[in-house]
Amino acid sequence: MFIQKNIVIPGLHNKPIGIDVYSTTNAQTRQVVIFAHGFKGFKDWGAWDAIAKCFAQAGFVFVKFNFSHNGTTINNPCAFDDLEAFGNNNFSIELDDLQVVIDWVYATLATTHAFNVNKLHLIGHSRGGAITILQASTDKRVHSLCTWASVCNFGRYWQNPEKTRAWKEKGVRYILNGRTKQQMPMYWQIAENYNNNLNRLFLPDAIKAITIPFLIVHGTNDTAVYHTEGQQIHDWNDNSVVHFIEGANHVFGTRHPWNNTQPLPPHALTLVNTTIAFFKQ
Repeated sequence: MFIQKNIVIPGLHNKPIGIDVYSTTNAQTRQVVIFAHGFKGFKDWGAWDAIAKCFAQAGFVFVKFNFSHNGTTINNPCAFDDLEAFGNNNFSIELDDLQVVIDWVYATLATTHAFNVNKLHLIGHSRGGAITILQASTDKRVHSLCTWASVCNFGRYWQNPEKTRAWKEKGVRYILNGRTKQQMPMYWQIAENYNNNLNRLFLPDAIKAITIPFLIVHGTNDTAVYHTEGQQIHDWNDNSVVHFIEGANHVFGTRHPWNNTQPLPPHALTLVNTTIAFFKQ
């Protein structure tokens, strides 16, 4: 298996993007999967490496990356060392990052891997699912899309009027990272960016505009993003296919850190096998 970790490419917003590539070394023409992590996530979280290997063994070139402002750094891609960047992240930046990664795949990865440029697939987990939805709704290079436990609308960030008012007045709110115990800032600029770019960032319209093959996977025991959001995405797109994994949580039974020598838990294995089968159809 070919694995290249922590490739660094420039982003559009003064911070670089770190990328991992997984593939088999055979010469067959393969399809490419690009994976986008979620909120408070990163490319090396938990079992993402193990899952990347599953896709590579199934014949795909699997690309995962860190959003430029996710709070990690190039020197330490597995820890939130740059909380200022985290606080200044927004949906437009993440959408631009995904665009840059796709451009890099076509401009650079094509010279080192034999792959079918007509079969580019996107996967997004949680908030990353929403970003891939936005990209897939306009990017004609994307052949198919799969979301894992995706949100259906960014309005969840300011649905409480009282908390939103306090957030706007202070200019910042803090989100507790239950794993690291860090108080992670979110500056009000994310709401301003959203409100100023609704034509680009309004998820319901993007979901309805998707015409490519679209698989929605969600766990029925997801307490971070309820599976009703997956159902809502499906209801907004008549061409989509929804697959609920009974009893699965937000991360499909995985955790961080993860011992990559151990087998994937049943829910994660179902997630991977369902997605691979969909992409191979």
